[in-house]
Amino acid sequence: MSCSGFKQRTSRFVPGALLFLCLGLCSSAATLDDLKNLEITCFVPSHLPQGFKLKNVEITSEEPTGESGQTNHPLPHYSIHYSNGWNATFSVESAREGIGDRNIMEEEDAEETEIKSPFGPMYLIYRPKGKEGRKIEIIANWVSDANMNDEKAKGAESHPVLGRYHGFSATGITVAEFVKIIKSLHPVGSESAAGSATPAAEQPSVAKIHPKVFNMISSWISDSESPVVTEINLDAVEKNGNQFNDDGLTQDGEWLRCPVPDTDGFMRYRVLESKGNHYKVEYQENGGGTLTTASIIEFNIEKRNIRRDGRPLTVHVLRVSSYTQK
Repeated sequence: MSCSGFKQRTSRFVPGALLFLCLGLCSSAATLDDLKNLEITCFVPSHLPQGFKLKNVEITSEEPTGESGQTNHPLPHYSIHYSNGWNATFSVESAREGIGDRNIMEEEDAEETEIKSPFGPMYLIYRPKGKEGRKIEIIANWVSDANMNDEKAKGAESHPVLGRYHGFSATGITVAEFVKIIKSLHPVGSESAAGSATPAAEQPSVAKIHPKVFNMISSWISDSESPVVTEINLDAVEKNGNQFNDDGLTQDGEWLRCPVPDTDGFMRYRVLESKGNHYKVEYQENGGGTLTTASIIEFNIEKRNIRRDGRPLTVHVLRVSSYTQK
């Protein structure tokens, strides 16, 4: 699918963009329960990557304009934002008319693909290129719900009342993780659609950090003093894909594991406790032989202001608060 293919699918919505921008809107903070009271269909995921929590929900009301077939009460929209607390996010937003293309990226290092979704084929654009590794940005083009399809079927002059377009985007996760989230989408309050999965807002807060981070904290086996590193810039870890690459990174039950290069060894950790921004993990390391070392590490994930190249910068850091060799 080329860029032109995306634009051909959405260009018919662009002329209404000015209309949408000019409408009077009012918004308010809300909860997932508030979405259940709306007359429109709102979609939420039943699966999210580890560590993601609900950050905010917003309901926006659009004043009617007297269009044929439209109601005389405000028309609602919604948006939902999830985050792992630093630079990984997943967002949902809705629109009624006047939508434009969501899949435009100015950067050359962008790639497009098509995936299956509960709405049918869904078109994505993401950067950097390549199916593997976490992406700086992933954007899905607008998809229409059943109400929108029914109302549009009445003719080109019909204006939707209950129908909505839905847009999904993410940062800091892989395309595979994005696909899992999309496949878990269901109308809010729909228990049957959600299946047996834990609702996203009720998932335990679990930090997803590369195991090599904990390797930096522990000393070499031949040395005795730990922890060596007590504060690590997690934003740098997320962006430095060469040092902290995802090759071989796997979830093995409750353990997040990565191989030790050129050996049959491994680094892995599991979360023992998590409360707010405080975590307690068990970290294990094996160099390829029969010896596996283990330690219990407690830490907080916090924001810190520093200066880089003479300019102020806010970064997310892992700050060790307790270390115990097992």
